[in-house]
Amino acid sequence: MSRSYRKKPIISHTTARSEKADKRRAHKAMRRADKKALRADTEALPSQMREVSDARHFAKDGKRFVKHARKKDLRK
Repeated sequence: MSRSYRKKPIISHTTARSEKADKRRAHKAMRRADKKALRADTEALPSQMREVSDARHFAKDGKRFVKHARKKDLRK
């Protein structure tokens, strides 16, 4: 992959390398909410991810468009 570059200069603004820990925490919270709902009511629907966690609190907060990106910024 030494020659692969992004086609569009849309880059995430973060210092974190991965969201793995954040995703684990969010999925654990969702499973906990589902178990709690199923214990309380037998016909409960599974919860949605956005009900138990917020993606804005993850380490990688979002992406931005860079107008004059360097070659280094566009490397994968």
